[in-house]
Amino acid sequence: MSTLSAIHTARAETIASAVLTVETAGEGFIEITRDIARFLEKIKARDGAVLVYLKHTSASLVIQENADPDVRADLVTALKRIAPAHAGWVHEVEGPDDMPAHIKSMVNGVSLQVPVAGGELALGTWQGIYVAEHRARPHRREVVLQFLGSCAAG
Repeated sequence: MSTLSAIHTARAETIASAVLTVETAGEGFIEITRDIARFLEKIKARDGAVLVYLKHTSASLVIQENADPDVRADLVTALKRIAPAHAGWVHEVEGPDDMPAHIKSMVNGVSLQVPVAGGELALGTWQGIYVAEHRARPHRREVVLQFLGSCAAG
């Protein structure tokens, strides 16, 4: 059985954008949920949606559990199994981790859209937003944040 909540409407009157620069330490997950929440706070977002877009092809964006760090460790292991280094890839000009990074990025994707209600990200209890770095060495990643919706006056 399914139940639909009460319907809330808001006028989409604002488009606000910023670029978040994320320094990675190499392969792994970097949580950016608080950074996105700060962006929404600064623009006084109320109701709408935030688009999160990563401008790279060897990293990705994911919504994942933010309670147990073992989940992220297991996800790195799973992604290595999906696209291992030294698997006979033709593209190895940038190193043996580059082609696997492109595959992992393709699997996860580079954009997310998250609802915003009452100025808050409408994430589940244990959900966080992460940049997934797929390269072995550190990188500087750019994430475009764009909010579309209504903002508080002032």
